[in-house]
Amino acid sequence: MTAYIIVRIEVNDPEQFQKYRDAVSPNIKAFGGDYAVRGGEVEVLEGSDDGRRLVVLEFPSKDQAKTWWNSPEYAEVKALRNGAATLDAILVEGS
Repeated sequence: MTAYIIVRIEVNDPEQFQKYRDAVSPNIKAFGGDYAVRGGEVEVLEGSDDGRRLVVLEFPSKDQAKTWWNSPEYAEVKALRNGAATLDAILVEGS
């Protein structure tokens, strides 16, 4: 069953965050993932938006998403994000 990692990001250091962005895309693809949403304009239909950047990653399964998230390969890439951004990330299975 398809799974999604939904991330809300606040970028604090755009220059350093760009290094993370450049490294993370091929890393995600190496683990079978892809972007469903990467930034873009958010239109609030109901409720409110906190203004953070929205990213949705799609993986073939919840296990595959967790394998990527917990991998040593991603840990190296994630280190580039330290101090550059803060985020909330959730994992959800699709239907």
